[in-house]
Amino acid sequence: MAAPVEKKVTVASVATYLGSTGLLAVLTAVQDNAGLVAGLPDGIEPFVLALIPTALTFVSGWAAKHTPRA
Repeated sequence: MAAPVEKKVTVASVATYLGSTGLLAVLTAVQDNAGLVAGLPDGIEPFVLALIPTALTFVSGWAAKHTPRA
């Protein structure tokens, strides 16, 4: 039988999903306005935008408590 998934993994996964979909919604809303990332060089923009869900995953995984082990 597989071990149960730790809360940290679940919280980080949900935060990544919500962060990614939220980021896509924001980018869709400002699609015609490049002001969101206008100050960045074109080659760096996708990497900076990818940092947002990555940071959400890190912070939520770090903040969530470990699942107690029996």
